[in-house]
Amino acid sequence: MNKPLTAKDFATDQEVRWCPGCGDYAILKCVQKTLADVEADPNKTVFVSGIGCSSRFPYYMNAYGFHTIHGRAPAFATGLKLANPELDVWLVTGDGDGLSIGGNHLLHVLRRNLDTQILLFNNEIYGLTKGQYSPTSRVGTRSPSTPTGSIDAPVSPGAFALGANARFIARGIDTDAKNLSPVLKAAREFKGAAFVEIFQNCIVYNKDRFEDFVAKKTAAETQIHCEHGKPLLFAKGEKGLKLNTSTLTLEIVDVGDNGVPVEDVLVHDETNRVMAQMLLTLPMGSYPMPLGVIYRDPATSFDDAFTHHHPTQRKRTGKVADALRKGSVWKKN
Repeated sequence: MNKPLTAKDFATDQEVRWCPGCGDYAILKCVQKTLADVEADPNKTVFVSGIGCSSRFPYYMNAYGFHTIHGRAPAFATGLKLANPELDVWLVTGDGDGLSIGGNHLLHVLRRNLDTQILLFNNEIYGLTKGQYSPTSRVGTRSPSTPTGSIDAPVSPGAFALGANARFIARGIDTDAKNLSPVLKAAREFKGAAFVEIFQNCIVYNKDRFEDFVAKKTAAETQIHCEHGKPLLFAKGEKGLKLNTSTLTLEIVDVGDNGVPVEDVLVHDETNRVMAQMLLTLPMGSYPMPLGVIYRDPATSFDDAFTHHHPTQRKRTGKVADALRKGSVWKKN
């Protein structure tokens, strides 16, 4: 009988080099433990990253890894998956890497629905290059590149993914392994591009940016955990989200003796794209932060479609080495 896997089985002997207290440490531990829990095979697991603090991730995973060029990890992941569909491909990126220089590549890997898990670490700042504002930085963010405060409208990663026709969108918090791990498992089980935004604390350049909803003391009031088929309740069930049919918006209602019956609270349907749009665009601060699997609506993955339309059904008709030795790919008539 094989010995059960542990998180250590997915850790390398490399010294982990992030700033002390960085949220990346917690995410790394959670991913390693999750892979052990699902008995993933390190020999069939690949981590692909671009550039940024988060992109050091492949060095610390006992699996195959590619630390690629800025924003281009989706292109490498696509090639890997098409060449070997049996691989379990994970793509790690940050808000700068994935939504700025890599925004174009991220859009296409999402719309194509490539079978991969995409972990976007969102800390609303460029940490690796000394704290400039990023595509997700909120208006007014002071940074070396915006000394008087950012005036850009920030990108919502989840709304971006939905707009790109992603079929799986979820959210988690770096230090909340209890709820992040099930999200990672669900993402891995999904056949297609599974996009997970992880709120990550950059302790040096944007410390405690998400404290208004990640603080454990107030989490019950500031977080709402979405579960398919269950009412959207928070504050220990004393509050919920209700659809205002006049404005077609979500509103917070009290539930129970002094409020509406629980039957009036909206039930989460993760296959409902309109509901996902409403949840992903709720104003921060005045509403609880939706977490968990917000949208999941399977469709044919890019790699499966590729195989279906491939003339040889992926059967090898030659060797790469032989093709390279032939010289020019294009032949003159």
